[in-house]
Amino acid sequence: MKDGAEARSQALDAAEELFYGRGIQSVGMDDIRGASGVSLKRLYQLFPAKEQLVEAYLERRDVTWRRRLADRVDRESDPRRRVLAVFDHLHTWFGEPGFRGCAWINSYGELGATSARVAAQVRTHKTAFLRYLEELAADAGLPAASAGHLLLLAEGAMVTAGIFGTPEPALRAREAAALLMAAADR
Repeated sequence: MKDGAEARSQALDAAEELFYGRGIQSVGMDDIRGASGVSLKRLYQLFPAKEQLVEAYLERRDVTWRRRLADRVDRESDPRRRVLAVFDHLHTWFGEPGFRGCAWINSYGELGATSARVAAQVRTHKTAFLRYLEELAADAGLPAASAGHLLLLAEGAMVTAGIFGTPEPALRAREAAALLMAAADR
C-alpha cells in the first residue's frame, strides 16, 4: 500500500490532469483511480467525497499558479514593468499545450452554484490574485482602483483565451494595462 503522502500526490496529479482536461463533472472517482494507480478504497480514505478532491485540487493548483506568476513578475525590477509582466505571464500560460482556460473559472462554472466549498476555493484564489495586483499597483504608484481594473483585464483575457484557444487576449489586455497606467499619469 502506498503511504498517504504518495497516494495523495498521485491522486491529485491525476485529478489535475483529468479535471482540467475534461471537466470536473465528466470525471468520476473510478477515472481518478485508473489514472493514479491508487485503489478506490484508498482514494475514498483520502478524499471521502469527490468535492473534497476537487477542493484539494484547486488548493494545490492555486499554490503552483501563484508561484509561477510571482516567479515571472519577480524577474522585473521596475514597478510598472512588474504590472505588465502579469500579462506577459498570462501570454505564456495561454500558449502552453493543453491550456483550457482558468481552472477556477471553469470549476465555478461547473459547480459554483451547487458546491459552497468549490465556490469558496474560487473566491479565495481570485481574492488572492486581486491582493497581489493591489500590491503591484501600489508599488507602481497607480490609483487604488487600478487593481480592480487590472483584475478585470486579466480575467477577461483568461476567459477569452480559453474560448478562442489563442494567447492573443493576453497581449490585448497588456496593451490596455499600459493605457491604464499612462492615463494614471495624466
